[in-house]
Amino acid sequence: MRVALLTVLALVGFAANSLLCRAALAGGEGRAIDAASFTGVRLAAGAVVLWLLVRARGRGGPSGRWASALALFAYAAGFSLAYVQLPAGVGALLLFGCVQATMIAAGLLRGERPRALEWTGLVVALVGLVALTAPGASAPAPVGATLMAGAGVAWGIYSLRGRGSSDPLGATAGNFLLAAPLVLPLLLLGKGALHMDTRGVLLAAASGALASGLGYSLWYAALRALTTTRAAVVQLCVPVLAAVGGVLLLGEALTARLVWAGGAVLAGVGLATLGRARAQPPQAPPRAR
Repeated sequence: MRVALLTVLALVGFAANSLLCRAALAGGEGRAIDAASFTGVRLAAGAVVLWLLVRARGRGGPSGRWASALALFAYAAGFSLAYVQLPAGVGALLLFGCVQATMIAAGLLRGERPRALEWTGLVVALVGLVALTAPGASAPAPVGATLMAGAGVAWGIYSLRGRGSSDPLGATAGNFLLAAPLVLPLLLLGKGALHMDTRGVLLAAASGALASGLGYSLWYAALRALTTTRAAVVQLCVPVLAAVGGVLLLGEALTARLVWAGGAVLAGVGLATLGRARAQPPQAPPRAR
């Protein structure tokens, strides 16, 4: 139950990130904040809140790794730049589809062998993603889709590196502290287009402090009890949450393509999760003493 609760809370945080980012970056020239500034405020806010939490607990300290910080920055930058062009649900589907592919490939290389039902679920989910991105009137913007795919690969690497963490809060805090300064070159490259208002800063800060900082700490804690395959598959619930939130909260269009693609992804998640559950041997009841 503890692992399930941690996982659900982390997934809700992931979906909230898509909604907060899209709310801040939608609107063309009238958007509340530019993508580079959103990335910087997001990572800085997450670093500050996590550092305070680590200090408050009174033991240990930030324990990030540069490789993880680079993956975190690559994810955050690609995520923000892509959401200038993509709706919340479409972006989340692309993101976590690439996350799934990255983590499953790594699991196979490490010797994990999904069962037949898991493979079926993975294929169904990927068919849904292919249907979403196929050329057509409602296909996502190519540049935005490419950026989001790169963000998905980076997030998959970040998740894989977090599976062995013995201190999820300290590791996440350290990674944010190391990643925040990496935004400076991005800000310098886009200095002519930088702009932000109070609403944009607040949305970016909420994304960094709550949905990212706390959400990623919960995710690192849950990863310790999840196989690579299951960790990849459960994240595909996020696009559906983001799509529903985008329609209800941001007024985004609910297209037939998104409905069918999202349905296929959810069906694939269900099949793969069921396959993993059936593969687990039943636990023997405790002996009476």
